[in-house]
Amino acid sequence: MSIESDPLAGQRPAPIPLNFSKPFWDGAKDKKLMLQYCPKSGKYQFYPRPVSVYTGTRELEWREASGKGHIYSFSLSYKAPPPFKDVKPYIIASVELEEGVRVLTNIINCDPKALKIDMPVRLAWVLAGTSNYPVFEPA
Repeated sequence: MSIESDPLAGQRPAPIPLNFSKPFWDGAKDKKLMLQYCPKSGKYQFYPRPVSVYTGTRELEWREASGKGHIYSFSLSYKAPPPFKDVKPYIIASVELEEGVRVLTNIINCDPKALKIDMPVRLAWVLAGTSNYPVFEPA
C-alpha cells in the first residue's frame, strides 16, 4: 500500500481561530508554522494557549518554526472519523520539531512501509477549507 498524496484532501474542515490561536493561523496563511515561545523559560510550546505552560504568565512571543523534525510515533488509520467520508488509509504521527515541541499531524507523500521512528520529516501544507493546514512529509 502506498500513500502517495493526502488521503484527507478536500475533506478537512476549516479551522476556527480563537483569539490566542489567531497568530498561528495568520502565519499559516503565508505558509509559516508559528509557535509560541516563553522568554522566561526559554522554551517553545504547542498547541497555542493563552498562557505559558512553563511559567503561567501571558508573556508569550510568536516565532516561526524551522519546519524540520522527526517522527516520534505514528499509526496507520484505516477508518476516519466524521466529517471524513470514504477515506483511504492515512498516517497520523507525533512529530517532534527541532524546537522541542511535538505536533500531532498527518504524514503525506509516504509509503507506510517506509515509516520509521526518528525518520526525518519536513513541513508541507494542505488546504482545510480555504485555510492552509500544516502536515509533514519525508525529508
